[in-house]
Amino acid sequence: MAEILMVISGADRLTMADGTEHPTGYWAEEFTAPYHAFTKAGHRVSVATPGGVQPTVDAASLQPEVNGGPAGAAAAVTVLETVTELRRPLALADVDPTRYDAVFYVGGHGPIQDLSQDADSARLLRTVLEKGMPLGAVCHGVAALLATQDASGGWPFAGYRLTGFSAAEEKQTGLADRLPWLLQDRLMAAGARYSSAGAWAPHVVVDRSLHTGQNPASSASLAAALLKTLG
Repeated sequence: MAEILMVISGADRLTMADGTEHPTGYWAEEFTAPYHAFTKAGHRVSVATPGGVQPTVDAASLQPEVNGGPAGAAAAVTVLETVTELRRPLALADVDPTRYDAVFYVGGHGPIQDLSQDADSARLLRTVLEKGMPLGAVCHGVAALLATQDASGGWPFAGYRLTGFSAAEEKQTGLADRLPWLLQDRLMAAGARYSSAGAWAPHVVVDRSLHTGQNPASSASLAAALLKTLG
């Protein structure tokens, strides 16, 4: 049995380019699909957030249209209500990376607000990368990698092949022109070898110990790829 840490944004609001606030949080499928895969495989999951705050699910991710209908939406709510780890997350500042066998970053727009610049998350990521531990990040969760840039712009993930929520997908959400920045643009500017599939299509990229998924539809296949590395 492996110990897997799932890192989730603690943000419930995203400050837009014009200074207004947009309700946000983590995306339900990007937690529930990997959580189900990890626990079904017999592994133990812990959850951590900045400050240990209870994470907020993005209400948009619980709508029937993104869950295959009302039954799927109800099932997602039920899963989230029964996962006790979501109600008592660890504080990122207190996390000892050496206690875990793999780390997985959940998406949703929340990471743009906090994890993209969180020093405790950056410390965790540097340790995970240095030790070659399996690291997964899906959709906007990939934004957390940006926090590891140093003051001169150096980035330990430069040159890595990876993916994340695409600019094309962001435009389709209607938020592209309002966001403080686009994830695809920031990743490429930092030095990532970014790739994407068609909008909303599953797409997973594995480079060394880093496993990334493009969007919510990539959550399950990304979790499966990460599990392969755990044996």
